Amino acid sequence: MKNRVLKVHPSDNVIVALDSLKSGEEIAYGDKKTKLIGDISPKHKYNEEDLKVGDEVIMYGVLVGKAAQDIPAGSWINVFNVKHAASPFKLGDRKTDWEKPNIDLFKDKTFLGYHREDGSVGTANYWIVLPLVFCENKNLQLIKDALVDNLGYGKKEKYQNFAADLINKYKSGGGSEDILNSELQSVAINQSQPRIFENIDGVKFLNHDMGCGGTRQDAQALCGLLAGYISHPNVAGATVLSLGCQNAQYSILQEELAKRNAQDKKLIFLEQQELGTEEKVVTEGIKQTLASLVEANKIERKPAPLSKLKLGLECGGSDGFSGISANPALGYTSDLLVALGGTSVLSEFPELCGVEQELSDRCETEETALKFIDLMRAYARKAEEAGSGFDMNPSPGNIKDGLITDAIKSAGAAKKGGTSPVVDVLDYPQQIKKNGLNLLCTPGNDVESTTAMVGSGCNVVLFTTGLGTPTGNPIAPVIKVASNRKLAEKMSDIIDINTGTVIEGEETIEEVGTRILNYVIEVASGTTQCASVRNQQDDFIPWKRGVSL
Repeated sequence: MKNRVLKVHPSDNVIVALDSLKSGEEIAYGDKKTKLIGDISPKHKYNEEDLKVGDEVIMYGVLVGKAAQDIPAGSWINVFNVKHAASPFKLGDRKTDWEKPNIDLFKDKTFLGYHREDGSVGTANYWIVLPLVFCENKNLQLIKDALVDNLGYGKKEKYQNFAADLINKYKSGGGSEDILNSELQSVAINQSQPRIFENIDGVKFLNHDMGCGGTRQDAQALCGLLAGYISHPNVAGATVLSLGCQNAQYSILQEELAKRNAQDKKLIFLEQQELGTEEKVVTEGIKQTLASLVEANKIERKPAPLSKLKLGLECGGSDGFSGISANPALGYTSDLLVALGGTSVLSEFPELCGVEQELSDRCETEETALKFIDLMRAYARKAEEAGSGFDMNPSPGNIKDGLITDAIKSAGAAKKGGTSPVVDVLDYPQQIKKNGLNLLCTPGNDVESTTAMVGSGCNVVLFTTGLGTPTGNPIAPVIKVASNRKLAEKMSDIIDINTGTVIEGEETIEEVGTRILNYVIEVASGTTQCASVRNQQDDFIPWKRGVSL
């Protein structure tokens, strides 16, 4: 490791530990030396100068907290001596000038995608089966049980076989010690059968717990989200199951499809109260879906410009390194893609707390800036009315690994958005309409946010993590980017890219960001399968428009 500490921004008054620092050490940074009066773990911070009660704590060049007590220089900054604080924001001047990155390495590159009639290009080709209401989840499961394995999309049955092996040991007279001493690798694993349809990546089932019993606004938003999935470039068509009497009516779904100009997308609609028995719904679902797969299989991957890529920028299980390695690297990847004419989406509005002024100033128009400001204020107000607030966003894991205030977490999270101008601000579940950097109002909840970004049209998601989380999506590849080497090695089954090389001084942000975009092209072309797809991590949670941080 080339450096043991880092000041992220010249105006910061706290320093990040990149390595374990011991009490009594005298740490030099620039022309200053600070004697530590406590141990500082990696990812955590210490203050360069004495702080009095109420003094501002600055990191990433912005206000991230205030001293809750007098803090002598060289102290560990933590939740006991610093409290969340963020700067107010208002409509300011447009600041849309930016230094575009060099795109010479990518200007002639393409990816192999599925070209749709509306001009969009998919990075995969799925058929989806979804219910308009939770009452149809059982029928959804019956169709899934009938199709997935028979079509060659089932997972290897290593855990079922492992459990069967343990049960047989018990039947043969073995005890608890025999069970506990068994190893997974000793169990034979059945290989799933080859795909029946070569050009279809899978049949995905989007079960959920919504559609009735909630507000009419929730039903409308759900239909908008489902319409986003049906119209998505990664989707060939959909089988829609309806009970009949629910709030989320088929007519609302059709309205939402019309908003997305997706009326001509192949759609199978089955309503149980119209058809009658479960058997009729399920058998029709199986027959009509299979017949549609025959047609959907006729499309093949063809070269497409990188401008057809739409990247979702997500973080979850973040740590104190996320904002100085993985997130800035994604920001550079985003800038590269935007400079190439492509699109990226930054979401998780509760995790943009404290950087609202910078982001609103980067909006290309005052109208867009005001929309962002209004959405942020409305979200914060609703959280406070519920007895919560953005300051309660950091999880125990975030805090343990150095993200002690929401403003610290947010300032690092916003780095995923790079430096390009904001071309549009979207409210959930609106569809992407402009190429460039978009802001999408979603919760900070990983799965809700990822679900929303894909519903808005993202055909690849880049997801940074410092602690490790397996989140995926049914129809879009979710590429996992680790902020540190320890995580990349410990949870190698879910991590695709290690950016800990930035912390270790082996690579620059720009080098890692370039490496990430090259990997995105491989995944988008179907030549590389990222971990979330390989693991069939099909997480799907629609946002109920209440308070979710």
